Amino acid sequence: MHTDAPNGNAVIWLLDRHLADGRGAHPAFIDPHRSLTYQGLADASARFAGALTQAGIGRERRMMMILHDTIDFPTAFLGAIRAGVTPVPINTLLAAEQVAYMLEDSRAEALCISRACLASFGKVVAAAQHLRLILVSEADGTPAQDPPKGALDFASFLANGQPAPTPVQASPDDVAFWLYSSGSTGAPKGVKHVHSALQATAETYAAQVLGIRSDDVIFSAAKMFFAYGLGNAITFPLSVGATTVLLPDRPTPDSVMAIMRAQNPTIFCGVPTLYAALLSHAALDHGAGSNRLRVCISAGEALPEQVGKRWSQKVGAEILDGIGSTEMLHIFLSNQPNKLKYGTSGVAVPGYDLHIVDEHDHEVHPGEIGELLVRGPSAAEGYWNQRARSRRTFQGEWTRTGDKYVQIADGFYQYQGRADDMFKVSGIWVSPFEVEAALIAHPAVQEAAVIGREDAEGLLKPMAFIVLKPDEHMDDALLAALKAQVKDNVGAWKYPRWLQVVDELPKTATGKIQRFKLREQVGHGAAE
Repeated sequence: MHTDAPNGNAVIWLLDRHLADGRGAHPAFIDPHRSLTYQGLADASARFAGALTQAGIGRERRMMMILHDTIDFPTAFLGAIRAGVTPVPINTLLAAEQVAYMLEDSRAEALCISRACLASFGKVVAAAQHLRLILVSEADGTPAQDPPKGALDFASFLANGQPAPTPVQASPDDVAFWLYSSGSTGAPKGVKHVHSALQATAETYAAQVLGIRSDDVIFSAAKMFFAYGLGNAITFPLSVGATTVLLPDRPTPDSVMAIMRAQNPTIFCGVPTLYAALLSHAALDHGAGSNRLRVCISAGEALPEQVGKRWSQKVGAEILDGIGSTEMLHIFLSNQPNKLKYGTSGVAVPGYDLHIVDEHDHEVHPGEIGELLVRGPSAAEGYWNQRARSRRTFQGEWTRTGDKYVQIADGFYQYQGRADDMFKVSGIWVSPFEVEAALIAHPAVQEAAVIGREDAEGLLKPMAFIVLKPDEHMDDALLAALKAQVKDNVGAWKYPRWLQVVDELPKTATGKIQRFKLREQVGHGAAE
């Protein structure tokens, strides 16, 4: 790289330029215990960057983050990028063996961890062979937990840091950070994202779909370790000098409603299961508690049509449902304020191209189901240390999503399910999502998940797991009504032959239903 080349370090565009524009005093982040202005965030991230360098954590080394959503998260994330260190945020609710795998796979030399997470991960952290620096954050106000030997207090480490004078020189194509993708179909994959990808998601989705403004207050129930939450809570607000409200705790209907009332956000970012749960909350009213709410967004899993319509009617704000992926960093297909159709994922986000292909990679006609491929500026560089998987997913300019879609007559894209969740009944593809949507449309049903199960003849048929709304119960009349609803709305052959009521559905920490766990639960043998 030439020494006179412009510095493409993402922190300059995301953060430092706001100081030159006079927005240093504007609040950037608010958590339950503290707030931080843009000037404060710039200072804290510079001190963190300097402290990393002083601790001997050099450029292109990895720093894993197992942090709850507090001000320490953006401080560490942006501070690491400023220093040229690669932050690797991971899910705080993973199993210990998965964290052990990621620590070994990434060869992370530094770790920032919330004190509450030590109860789950303390042993694997202590055993990690590559770690040289462990920082324990107490910002979420959790009770004391003995830290691993040699660990340092995050706040003290930050206070003692000598501020880095400038962000390290970086090319827009340098790797800035990693995110680990879901490990539901094999070992988790380290997804490498470059500096320019953050700005790309802001200039496409945030600017042209969300219409984010400097006076917005954003609240993302989706956590920052998730690509969706990272964009919502860090990239998008920082792109325009807006404010983010953070919730360290689990986003239950009660905790979400409390934040909505206290902070009055203008933009709310959730996932379908949370929207469904909030609709069952007795206190939900206009604005969902906020008198400034203007728009909501949803991703992580397709939003059922009835959930979107009921939310709009009750809350008075539309949900812009879309789909993104860890590999593409954020949403690339979405409903838009002037182009919204509940029950679909909308249309391509400006700046992204889409096409749907069959199993032979031939483009299908509108109305035919196939796998969705996407091309756009935020695609990852590839997977860490998994060359074969990188080649399968990243094919030239195109990225395979693993999602089945159909383009309907008006040009909208309609989700059909994950490729590995689809199954055939009587030789015809069945989308679990469309059966689930029909079930959820019944007023007694809060959530549903559908899988394929073999019958006594060894043929696959739909089986449904449902969560009923409070005060509802299953009887023969409701069972018959639910089967009839599916037959009448999505096809006679798609109705669930078995229907099981459960208290809750297995989900990832980001709200996605784990249908593979339901398949494991029933096994692959014939039904009784």
